[in-house]
Amino acid sequence: MSVEPTIVDEPAVPRETEGVRLLQRVFGGTSLLVLGRIWGSACTFLALWLLADQLAGEDFGRYTFYLAAFMLLDSFVDCGTGSIAVQRTADAPGRIPEVLAATRRIRGVAGLLGVVLVGGGAFVAGEPGAGWILLASLYPVSHVLELSATVFRNRIAWGVPVAVRAFASTASLGAVLLLLALDVREPGIYLCGVAGGSASANLLLHLASRRHLPRERAREVPWRPILAAAAPLGLAGLCQQTYFYVDNLFVRALVGEVPLGHYNVGVRLMSVSIMVGVYAALVALPWFKREAAAGELGPAIARLGQPLFAAAGLLLGLVVPWGAALLRLFGEDFASAAPSLGWLLAAAALVYPGATLMTGLVATGRTGLVLAVAATGLALNLVGNAALVPRLGIEGAAIATFATEGAVVLGAGWALAASGVRSLGGGAAWRWAGGPLLFGGALLLSSLWAPELAGGG
Repeated sequence: MSVEPTIVDEPAVPRETEGVRLLQRVFGGTSLLVLGRIWGSACTFLALWLLADQLAGEDFGRYTFYLAAFMLLDSFVDCGTGSIAVQRTADAPGRIPEVLAATRRIRGVAGLLGVVLVGGGAFVAGEPGAGWILLASLYPVSHVLELSATVFRNRIAWGVPVAVRAFASTASLGAVLLLLALDVREPGIYLCGVAGGSASANLLLHLASRRHLPRERAREVPWRPILAAAAPLGLAGLCQQTYFYVDNLFVRALVGEVPLGHYNVGVRLMSVSIMVGVYAALVALPWFKREAAAGELGPAIARLGQPLFAAAGLLLGLVVPWGAALLRLFGEDFASAAPSLGWLLAAAALVYPGATLMTGLVATGRTGLVLAVAATGLALNLVGNAALVPRLGIEGAAIATFATEGAVVLGAGWALAASGVRSLGGGAAWRWAGGPLLFGGALLLSSLWAPELAGGG
């Protein structure tokens, strides 16, 4: 499959024309990622739907708990290396060999440490099926191979990565279906099946990227400077993943594994609902980096973030009153998680400006501020969960998530202003209000259509 030429090799064009073209490529790449995520989410939800029916409530809760733990492990192993690889090579492709050599080394060490923390931790905690959990925890080491796909990210050419991820989602679902056919009841074995699909994607991405990588080998592996630059981003990413999933610890310990399974279905729905905003920010990083160098980062952030926030507010506001109906697809008891889902979907709307602003902050190179905002969000989330979960159960965990995402939006906006990016949209800054206004209006309108369901939102 052919790939698009690198942006830096294209002929010079007027700045306004280039900005429009790059924005189109960002939305094009985002569309591909969203299509892939829709397929992946369909596979994930089908697997959850089947396992919710076949596994005991405690086993299903434990299964979703370790899925969340592996999400954290993914972020830990990345350690900021993915963003740093793009940041260091987007406009300097000749540096790819040395940057990839260094980032792979960092991911390899982090992956092995992650195996000890998660897999070894399962044995220390006396988890049922600890051996299977240890085996599944090996898969993040394969993220070393995933770094080869930096060549596609730099080109904003996401066709191959999306196709590979779609194959992996299908393979993971196939593993679950096979294990169900064999009447397997151990949740750890299902974790291994899903992990195998993820590991296969990383291997295939590496194989697909090899022919686009420079032939020469890196003369040296300057991993220490790379680690110093990546560590704040890695810690920030880990903070973000932690405040997204740490509520699992509070809910499991204070409420129980059965409500945890119900709550985590809502978390998965939230995860699907934020995919456009997260992927748009991911794809936009090379563009934001170039705009930051040209002093035009604020307008670029506004051009991407304002319409996304408005659209997210409208669509998610419409969905909230139907939360109970969505959750009943997994079983009548799951409808009890509808109030928490309403808060999670409101938090999802805030992810759209938050992800855009945080990516803009990454583009400025102020990684210390990125970490400060993420760490503040994590601290707030921990305090919120500790205060609210004992009183409100899973709804308290969702409220803490909503408050955290709001704090990230405000913190990222402040950090950008402190970095000199003060005109987020200039005279059109008022358009950021479209998100909350459309969310509230859509919520009221949708509640009129489904008044019997609105009590769950």
